[in-house]
Amino acid sequence: MLRVAQEGQQVQVRPPVLEANGENVLAELEVRVPAKHLHKGAVYELPLRYRYDNGLREDTAGTVRFLVGEFVYDEQDRNFVVVKKPISFPYEPRKNPGQLVTMPQVRRLKPGGKVLKAGKELMVARGVVLPSRLVVREVERVTYLPEEASLEGGGTRVLPFFFDEGQSAIRNYLGTNVAALEEFIEANQQTQKVMIVAGHSPDSLDSHDSRLPEKRVQALMRYYKRRLDNNSYLNSLSSVKFETQTYRRRWDLFLSKVQASALQPEQIDSVVSIINDSRGTWAQKEKQLHTLSFFDYIEQYVYPVMRFGTVAVRYTAPQRLQSEIYILSKKIVEKELEADALTPEELRYSATLTPLLAEKQRIYETAVATSGRWEAYHNLAVVLLERSEKEVSDKVRRAYQRRAATNFTLAAHRNPTATMFYHVATAWHRAGDRLEALQNYDYAIKLGGSKPILDKVFADKAALEIEIGQTDDAIRSLSYSDKSYQNVMNRALIYLTKENYDGAAQIYQEALNLKPNDPMAYYCLAVVAARAQREGDVGQYLRRAVQLDRTFAQRAVEDLEFRSYAGSKTFVEALRQ
Repeated sequence: MLRVAQEGQQVQVRPPVLEANGENVLAELEVRVPAKHLHKGAVYELPLRYRYDNGLREDTAGTVRFLVGEFVYDEQDRNFVVVKKPISFPYEPRKNPGQLVTMPQVRRLKPGGKVLKAGKELMVARGVVLPSRLVVREVERVTYLPEEASLEGGGTRVLPFFFDEGQSAIRNYLGTNVAALEEFIEANQQTQKVMIVAGHSPDSLDSHDSRLPEKRVQALMRYYKRRLDNNSYLNSLSSVKFETQTYRRRWDLFLSKVQASALQPEQIDSVVSIINDSRGTWAQKEKQLHTLSFFDYIEQYVYPVMRFGTVAVRYTAPQRLQSEIYILSKKIVEKELEADALTPEELRYSATLTPLLAEKQRIYETAVATSGRWEAYHNLAVVLLERSEKEVSDKVRRAYQRRAATNFTLAAHRNPTATMFYHVATAWHRAGDRLEALQNYDYAIKLGGSKPILDKVFADKAALEIEIGQTDDAIRSLSYSDKSYQNVMNRALIYLTKENYDGAAQIYQEALNLKPNDPMAYYCLAVVAARAQREGDVGQYLRRAVQLDRTFAQRAVEDLEFRSYAGSKTFVEALRQ
């Protein structure tokens, strides 16, 4: 049985190169052997193991068995039987390089039956590749917020709050602006007026209570007045003027959020048509929204920001001469002077007066500790990112990146905008914390913003979803973004991972129309050709990629995609360009 089975055996893995899909390696193994090996009372098996860490460790990856019910006869040749089996094992970076191997065997089916093993181990596949290596993400550099010392004293501080569905209780946890409001009151800026407004979302839980916006306004006012009465010595309840306003059943507010979303123009038109042109009550129009194919987007990203309250505070603050700033900031950093010797704006401005990143970092750390302003957190995060780029050690670089992401998070929760949460997401993405990044991409989308910002958020979210193996989610995210070079390249990669090689090649050609002479696009075309076993195209596209960028020669040598061509004349000549 063992000899006959092995004589005509064919083993094929799909995809041809083992690929990490999120946290697991997923593939399908197809084994084809002569049907005449079948024998009653015994079974031919291929136990699969993935060996790595220089052969010291291995994972079991299942067993292929030619039992009745598990094999089928080959439609092309009835003399052969075929088993198709999905294989899976957890992925870790240390598992590359490695080998998927099997030792074929025949086993008697009775309990304790004899096992006869083949004399030679069979290698099924080598190593694991990551789809993320071909993901394109055009990272935009985050810049410092401009700092000025001679600011006009005071201004208007606007703090948005969001409520749970059908609730008026203030959410007192990270991201709610409660901490920012407390810090502002305790900073004792001379306050003239506080304006509080609130509204509700169209869903039934929020809109059934006509007094819900008023309850939300009152909750915010009670909170502000209690804090003001307990923690402010410069202001009092009698000296500050309070004004309130409630928004009930305001379709115009809803439409403004829809128009600031990432929905396509024709989708926005569908919403506007329901609200403005259709007849019916508030509840009936809201029910019509449920019939839209993209209602899940509205429910997930638009409704939550309609459950809002906003506190706007008009205040004044003292000014300071610019000539004193640098010396005083140095003394504050060295703890030779109290922090209130400078305003928060002046302290942050002093960081622009030195080119040394370490000194900038210390100033912004002091600004964070003394004022807790979002601008200080943001610029501290930018400094930490710049320091990470200058580090050689991966461990130290990653530590700086994680600290930067944490400070971007603190800045965004004090100034929640789509742009700020996009910075948070990209920082966590860069630091390798993909779940945090994904959550913050979602926050950015929910807050809404300009079309260019949302296009970029959805584009980078799609790139991340490809990296973690959520390709169907990535396709959905790409549908809300524009047809940029990054998105076209990543859409082609999805086609590649789904083994649609002709479709992938066609889309990579579209990317070349957007960015001619792009070595990455040519390299990806070579990968597609290797998967499709078109050796001539492999050489042609690799040659062009290497001509445009010599680094792709070394990359191709190390890439498992080209292992079958590594010794061929076509491959070698392509890399000599």
